[in-house]
Amino acid sequence: MRGNRRRLGVCFVLLLAVCLAGGGCGKGTQDGMDEWRGGSEDVSDREKGGAAEGRRDGDGDSGVLQEPTDAGRISEPTDASLICEQGETLEERFLVPDGYGRKKREQGTLTAFLREYPLKKAGKPVLLYDGSRKGNQSAHAAVLKLPIENEDLQQCADSIMRVYAEYFWRTKQFEKISFSLGGGFQADYSKWRQGYTISVSGDTARWVPSSSSDGSYQSLKKYLRLVFAYSGTATMEGETKKIAREDIRVGDVFLKGGSPGHVVMVVDVCEREDGAKAFLLGQGYMPAQEFHVLKNPRHEEDPWYYEEEVEYPFETPEYTFARGSLRRLRYDE
Repeated sequence: MRGNRRRLGVCFVLLLAVCLAGGGCGKGTQDGMDEWRGGSEDVSDREKGGAAEGRRDGDGDSGVLQEPTDAGRISEPTDASLICEQGETLEERFLVPDGYGRKKREQGTLTAFLREYPLKKAGKPVLLYDGSRKGNQSAHAAVLKLPIENEDLQQCADSIMRVYAEYFWRTKQFEKISFSLGGGFQADYSKWRQGYTISVSGDTARWVPSSSSDGSYQSLKKYLRLVFAYSGTATMEGETKKIAREDIRVGDVFLKGGSPGHVVMVVDVCEREDGAKAFLLGQGYMPAQEFHVLKNPRHEEDPWYYEEEVEYPFETPEYTFARGSLRRLRYDE
């Protein structure tokens, strides 16, 4: 089993130090986190969305390597696993395997955005869009507090588009929020912000003036609801290119386009000195549900997927991908 086994004496000293300092398991203040941390962990406490229109897509279910260190890792993970239950963000919750380190992340990057993203408390279930529990609660290692509306739209591809949209919106890269609705129509959020909405009739989409479209976050959510209704893995596949496993980075996906199809996203990467990588995967699914970090079915006590383990068919807890499924999204370039 891969894991970070630390001696009891070291752990005790670290634990004593953090108790005196008032912290735990690498917990620290992050710029911009206050806006996120106030979110509820239950769908019932979120703002409720409107009723959904039908989906056309039936989606199924540069940095310097940091030396591995125990600094900030205060609580010995349960059963010598790589999960620190007290961690409140992805980076705090998931410790890196022995011999691996995370590259230093620059603020404003997708990697920083995801590593700093708040998680629900350890052990919390994955909830569906209506607040009920997902049937399979054995596939996830953590749940992100990524917003989800009270409608069955934000499924697998939609969850990844939501991650990118939230990232670009918070970093004010509005021109990069753009998703294909199929048929050659590109839903550019920058056009939406100028006071337009999208009218769809049959297979034809067009821009029309709207007094309710603006640059507010509420308006962004309306934009995303429309995108989710008319896009999915099939349209996402047209916005990707194949990559080799040694080139994998945060934001890449394993994707099977179609109806049904599925997609999972690389949400973190760590690396050995020889360049070999390990990565974490996140997914949404159907029915629409909270975005969550997946376990690795090869070794459930260790959620990291290792580059040398990537072979096809490539198995994740709820879907198996064929060769050629590892891809990079156009809006990640």
